[in-house]
Amino acid sequence: MIGLLVTGHANFGSGITSSVNLIAGEQEDYRYVDFLPTYSLEDLSRELNKALDDLKDCEHILVFADLVGGTPFRTAVEVGYPRGNVTVIGGTNLPMLLEVSMTRKFEDDVEELVKTALQTGSEQVLKYEFQAVQQEECEDGI
Repeated sequence: MIGLLVTGHANFGSGITSSVNLIAGEQEDYRYVDFLPTYSLEDLSRELNKALDDLKDCEHILVFADLVGGTPFRTAVEVGYPRGNVTVIGGTNLPMLLEVSMTRKFEDDVEELVKTALQTGSEQVLKYEFQAVQQEECEDGI
């Protein structure tokens, strides 16, 4: 199975993970790392390395970060790249993470899983447009 690691600023990782677990159930081969205000870059690197080590039996690991170019994203790239089996995705949202969490159980092609993540993530961002509703008058009363 493809392993998943979620990271981000403050409690992004633990927060979005609690939503995933509520909706899709407890996940296997899944870890999160929060980048807490008290953490240094060394602390974040250490925690990401621990999480990646926990997932070492996975053929590939997808890392989901909150902000493209943010500290958790950049640090995940720095510690993940040398391992050779880590892909980092930024701009993570809940629909994307849910889709990947459920799809990875039967999809072992990491590139297809990445495509699914990016497509679902972008499709699930929209603005709801309110439209006025015309009411018909009834001559017979109510």
